[in-house]
Amino acid sequence: MSSTNILNHTSSVGVLFFVSFLFVIIGIFYSRKFKGLTNYLVANRSMSLYPLTFSLVASALGTWILFGPASAATWGGIGAVIGYAIGTAFPLFILIKLGKKLRYQYPEGKTLIEVVRLKYGKRLFKLILVLSIFYMIIFLIAEVTAVAMLVNYLSGTALWITSIIVISSSLTYTLYGGLRASILTDSIQFLMLIILLLISFSFLVYFNSSIFNFNFISDKSPNLMSFTYYTNFTAGLTFFIAVAATNLFHQGNWQRVYAAKNNKVLEKSLIISFFIIVPIVFMMGFSGLVAISYNADVVPDLAFFSLLLIEQKVVISLVIVFLAVSLTVSSIDTLINAISSLIVVDGKHVIDFKTDSLFLSKIVLIFISLIVFVVASKGLSVLYLFLLADLFCCAAVLTVFYGFYKDNLEERRIFVAILAGLFSGMLFFPAPDFTKSILVGVLIPIECFPPYVHQSLLFISFIVATFLPILFWKTKFNNKI
Repeated sequence: MSSTNILNHTSSVGVLFFVSFLFVIIGIFYSRKFKGLTNYLVANRSMSLYPLTFSLVASALGTWILFGPASAATWGGIGAVIGYAIGTAFPLFILIKLGKKLRYQYPEGKTLIEVVRLKYGKRLFKLILVLSIFYMIIFLIAEVTAVAMLVNYLSGTALWITSIIVISSSLTYTLYGGLRASILTDSIQFLMLIILLLISFSFLVYFNSSIFNFNFISDKSPNLMSFTYYTNFTAGLTFFIAVAATNLFHQGNWQRVYAAKNNKVLEKSLIISFFIIVPIVFMMGFSGLVAISYNADVVPDLAFFSLLLIEQKVVISLVIVFLAVSLTVSSIDTLINAISSLIVVDGKHVIDFKTDSLFLSKIVLIFISLIVFVVASKGLSVLYLFLLADLFCCAAVLTVFYGFYKDNLEERRIFVAILAGLFSGMLFFPAPDFTKSILVGVLIPIECFPPYVHQSLLFISFIVATFLPILFWKTKFNNKI
């Protein structure tokens, strides 16, 4: 990916340091007055409506919204845009009923994985723990990769420089202050996010009014706006399933479910967050439709920025960096705190620690951050990383959450169902070029399959991973396992 060099190296690094250091100072000083493990993990179950709402939105809208929806729209059309927008927010509606149910049944709960252990048993608990941590590590890598690639695109700054600044600053205040620090900085980041997005969209509409509309897309790329176009349908369903499943397993969301002061606050906060998130993600995806219609050769991951930077204005570039860093930090601190809480609360049921679990979680997170730093510095595809993480969650989502409403699903049956879904989904999951998969093109020649199979590998992999486990819910052979 070539750099535009709209910003010079010094300016971009200066902005990175300023924004990152600002949140470090705020997070540490605020959290100093709140002590204790309950404060660290669930903010003493005392969060009111607005802080909780701001935190839910800021945590949900990481740097991925600058890349993922627009990138998906360039090939998935209006279906991908709608699927992405609703899929991102839909789990919040699920959490209204399910969150209140689990708060009532497991009032001392702190993590979803803890509830899984209490409901199902240790074998499934360990599997979901591994899947959740793996997903969140990939999420971390994708977030850091995204902001590093963006700063590199704007100023030529090496990927590793941005990566180390963002990771180290987020670690510093989150490992010190826990969820309290994360929620406070989320509130500030939410306000910054709304202001910066309003500036960005106002600029797009004002300076690109002739192209930033549905008529322009319909004239230039009518297939992207057609609901009868096969790719639009499959893309929409794919992203809805993938993003919704992933967010249901996001431990950061479950921490906030248990951090709410009461069920009324939780319900209102989730509903408000839903109606904030949907239009933001939709507009980001819409920018991808405009970008590909305006320039058929646009780089998908940079579709949103290609419109903002048509005039190559320095001020807009600075706004983008502020926006990207704020989004990244708000998402990263949520993930760091989420992984930490899993290790503290659930790790002792896997390994008998000889040391303080909170201290151990910090050591593990520093090690994980080193891995994230190394991988993020490689500049891999952001969307592809997210899709890989999504697949793991899809294999478990229906079985695990359906089981909370049914008492006749045995742990071993659920365990086999999830593994079957994951294994089958991986067989169809496409390679980075989306032309083949392990089964289609590697184990069996592509020629043996009808065209729609190798053209819809991502769709098939998510459908198989999500719905195949249902076949195992009542199979009898599992009783012998």
